[in-house]
Amino acid sequence: VQLQASGGGLAQAGGSLTLSCAASGLSFDDYAIGWFRQAPGKEREGVGCISASDGRTHYVNSVKGRFTISSDNPQNAVILQMNSLKPEDTAVYFCAAIASWRSGYGCYVAMYYEYWGQGTLVTVSS
Repeated sequence: VQLQASGGGLAQAGGSLTLSCAASGLSFDDYAIGWFRQAPGKEREGVGCISASDGRTHYVNSVKGRFTISSDNPQNAVILQMNSLKPEDTAVYFCAAIASWRSGYGCYVAMYYEYWGQGTLVTVSS
């Protein structure tokens, strides 16, 4: 199983960035995909997740209404669209895979995720 996150970069406050997570070696029927972020000096935080098999999504309160997670099932990819970015969104963003049956309660819990991609840095300037 491989997860490859990409799309990070520099954005101004109020701007947008799109992250992509390319998954290989797993099926979206069996795994949900989550996004986490880790800011300097802080613990890793769950941002949200998607069950690509049925499209259900969950978001942490701090990003609701600003971030959207979607899936491109033919490409086995998950997209994190980030709008209205704030400086506090600055972090390394990771995508990870969790068994679908756990995603309902485990969406924001890093220890439940089985596979992780490398991070991609998002920097939001004020």
